[in-house]
Amino acid sequence: MRRTTKRRISRGVLYLIFIAAVVLIAISADWERLRANFLQTDIAREQLPDMITVAAKNTVLFTLIAFAGGLLLGVVLALMKLSTVLPYRWLAIGYIELFRGLPALLTIFGMAYVLPIAFNVNVPGGAVGAGLLALIMVAGAYMAEVIRAGIQGVPKGQTEAARSLGMGSGRTMFSIILPQAFRIVIPPLTNEFVLLIKDTSLLFIAGSTLATREITTFARDGVVNTANATPLLMAAMLYLLITVPLTRLVAVLERRMARSR
Repeated sequence: MRRTTKRRISRGVLYLIFIAAVVLIAISADWERLRANFLQTDIAREQLPDMITVAAKNTVLFTLIAFAGGLLLGVVLALMKLSTVLPYRWLAIGYIELFRGLPALLTIFGMAYVLPIAFNVNVPGGAVGAGLLALIMVAGAYMAEVIRAGIQGVPKGQTEAARSLGMGSGRTMFSIILPQAFRIVIPPLTNEFVLLIKDTSLLFIAGSTLATREITTFARDGVVNTANATPLLMAAMLYLLITVPLTRLVAVLERRMARSR
């Protein structure tokens, strides 16, 4: 038997196994209970349009704020980690390891509750501001490593060419190296954006008002008020509508970068 024939047969068997598994799950599921607990159209109508105009809007807004702040912080930390000044490098390494090692939930809790108690400091924006500050701090630690890798991925010849033209180290970094580094790290930064969208669901621990609820908090309140899980299913679908196009964008960017290389 030819190798191509064997490959086609094995692929066909895998497809059959997949179809059989889907059919088995569909037959085994209790669709009446699923409909009663997760697919109540009247409850779904009650959640709209606020789930989109309030919750989804806040989720996107919080993500953009955390991403922009994390990106700025990440650039600073990446440059500090690559610095020849040892205290800067040690500080950046300690910060990155700390906030990459701590769960984001604990960081949000610390900014919202521990910081005001320990230092009598109130973060601007109240509970939401404290939660966003925590997300910025966590995102900055992760982005710092991504940006550092991008900077080190730029060929050293670019630095040498800039120096030969009389550019100083600062101008070389910001005019030559960083623009090329950002081109390299666009896909992983987009992945970080997707992760931040989901991490906004942790802001519930800091507390929120009716006007500042994001998708998960809005859905949780809907479950409490209706004693039904339909709002959770709606929240899951809304997250997918936001994140799936972004993950596909990452795949497209990665393919384009692979071709350009």
